[in-house]
Amino acid sequence: MTQLPLRAQLASALGRSAATLSRMTGRGDGSVIGGRVGLMLEPDLLRQLARDRKLALVSATNGKTTTTRLITSALLRLGQVATNAFGANMPAGHVSALSQQKGAPYGVLEVDEKYLPEVLDTTGASVVCLMNLSRDQMDRAAEIWLLAQKWRKALSGKPTHVIANCDDPLVTWGASTAAKVTWVAGGQRWKEDSWSCPECGGPLERKGVDWACRECTFHRPEPEWILDDDAVIDPRGERWLLDIQLPGLANRSNAAMALAVAEAFGLPVDQALPSLREVTSVAGRYTTVERDGRQARLLLAKNPAGWLEAFDVSDPDLPIILSVNAKGPDGRDTSWLWDVDYRILRGRPVFITGERRLDLALRLEVADVPFATCTSFTEALAMQPPGRVDVIANYTAFQQIRSEFGRAV
Repeated sequence: MTQLPLRAQLASALGRSAATLSRMTGRGDGSVIGGRVGLMLEPDLLRQLARDRKLALVSATNGKTTTTRLITSALLRLGQVATNAFGANMPAGHVSALSQQKGAPYGVLEVDEKYLPEVLDTTGASVVCLMNLSRDQMDRAAEIWLLAQKWRKALSGKPTHVIANCDDPLVTWGASTAAKVTWVAGGQRWKEDSWSCPECGGPLERKGVDWACRECTFHRPEPEWILDDDAVIDPRGERWLLDIQLPGLANRSNAAMALAVAEAFGLPVDQALPSLREVTSVAGRYTTVERDGRQARLLLAKNPAGWLEAFDVSDPDLPIILSVNAKGPDGRDTSWLWDVDYRILRGRPVFITGERRLDLALRLEVADVPFATCTSFTEALAMQPPGRVDVIANYTAFQQIRSEFGRAV
């Protein structure tokens, strides 16, 4: 790789030192502060760190961190891979990740949907993976059609190879200006944000997996990769049993996207798939932690689509703890709770906590779901009998719970 200019070398080194100090003092994992320090000293540091690397950018409303981890696990067969494993998905996090692994010829970076155009322009990444777009942090992300429009503009005229989920109309529209697109039929369980055509505003008609606008030519492209229940069919028609350890349909979709990205890097399915099967948890997601004879499985859900997938993974025979905050990273607006169908929890012992537990309590009351309110996660866990319990929490609530168990990964 080309040696960095002296100023960039100094900025990168001081950023790494700041990250190390952050970890040593217990202030954080260093995945953001190191990048911030580096960018203060050299504003063009991300561009310089990205130079001469083959990069994949991964963006979506849900599943970014998991898919980034799966792609990284596969590409490690090719060589060292720089990645932001803990989800620091804005430029400071990208700088920190690339600085920490400055000799890696490959990089896989999770990117916040809003920042994708900027990061693509800065890094010149050769591969972009786009999976889904749905309502999220409504006080911050605004209309998701605007995000798709920004993706279209960012990809237009660039040689980037896009791997995109053709089952999501918004993703399809956002990706369709790219010079090269590999379409993946990854599925779309949450459809409430894509009933209208993003091209003309007309109604979308759905027949099975196919969709098309009734008023213009916009329609579902023909996929090259197809998620078929517990298997993936590749572009040559060969069917591969996924057999991954991560639970649920959403993670099988993530795995399908990861295999398509790996092949774009020249890594065939038979070499990539074994690595995907080794992943058991991602930044605390799906981890089971234990305290006083109680085994709590941690599930993350940040928005209505995420809650739908979490319910799919959770065990209906177990009690469940729900925790909701509304701090900056979560979005202050909790009106999205009313888009989640909590009736699926009827008949289960339900315990709620988090700083916005009263918002959640009202929503459950309307859904006619009995629950117990707890002032903390510790109290909620102590109320469980010995044995297993599922936990679903939104972003900062999830991180708080992870911290109680030493940031289990």
